[in-house]
Formats: sequence, C-alpha cells, structure tokens
Amino acid sequence: MILIRPATAADLPALFAYLGEQLAENGRDGILFQPMAPTLDGVPQPMRERFATGMATPVGQPGWRHVWVALDAAGSIAGHIDLRGRPEPACAHRTLLGMGVRHDLRRVGLGTRLVQEALGWARATGFAWVDLEVLSQNHKARALYVRSGFVETGEVPDLYRIAGMSVGEVSMSVRLG
Repeated sequence: MILIRPATAADLPALFAYLGEQLAENGRDGILFQPMAPTLDGVPQPMRERFATGMATPVGQPGWRHVWVALDAAGSIAGHIDLRGRPEPACAHRTLLGMGVRHDLRRVGLGTRLVQEALGWARATGFAWVDLEVLSQNHKARALYVRSGFVETGEVPDLYRIAGMSVGEVSMSVRLG
C-alpha cells in the first residue's frame, strides 16, 4: 500500500536522496525527464534551496512550494509531486506542477494518484489553472498528463542541448473548476 501525504521539513533528507536517485536515472532508458545531463552528484544545492525555502513559504508568497511524498510499505519515498507558484505576480491564479515516480513503481497508477492529489489540493485552494512543462520526448509522462485532463498548449523544439542532444519542451495545462 502506498501512502500519499504532504511532505514536511523532516522529509527533506529522504526527499533529496530520492531526487538524487531520480537525477542519476535521467536518460538511463534513452529518455530524459529532467532538462539536465544525468548526474551522480545528487541534487544540486540551488534545487535543494528552492525546495526547502519553498516548503517554508506560505502559499501565495513568492517562491512557495507545496510537496507531497508517496511512501511505500517500508516508509521509503516511492514518488513525489509538487506545486509551486509561478514567478510572475499576475499569474497568482496558476501553479506549476513537477513530479516523479521511483523507477520500480512506474506504470502502476501511482503517477495518476499523485496528479489527482495535487489537482484536488489546487482546486480546493482556489487555483484556476495548473501548468507544467515536460520534455518533448517523454511520451509516457505526456500521456499520463493527458489522461489526467491536461492539454498541450505549445512546444518549443530544440529548447535544450543536453549531452549533445537537441531536446524540446511541451507546455501543458489543465483548467480547474
């Protein structure tokens, strides 16, 4: 049984270990899911700071971030999802989504559960839209988002050059309410 719950500051060490594993797997199967080269160096310090600071910031304030963790039966992080404020003040009615699922638990419905948890919270909190960006080649993630109600709103080809590869990015959104 997988338990999904809001993350706390006490979860940060385990969350960063899990995210480090995710970054090490980036591109392992030929598909990048983060716009960066695979790394065994763990979570970069700026990303750690964005998570820690964002989780301590009230929703609606610049830099806020709300994170959920999915815990397996052993209490290990099996996946996560986060919503964060857009940097533009005039976009306070929208939020950005990011997520990941541990490699051994992909394609079993956990991603769908995480997305539904975040969308329910965003709706209850009064957001009108949830947006995300996904790398163009990540067709499995794109399909998950479409099944969850997101629509593609645009694509930027060749946005990134990662390890000699040209990688595009797709924007997707879902209207709440």
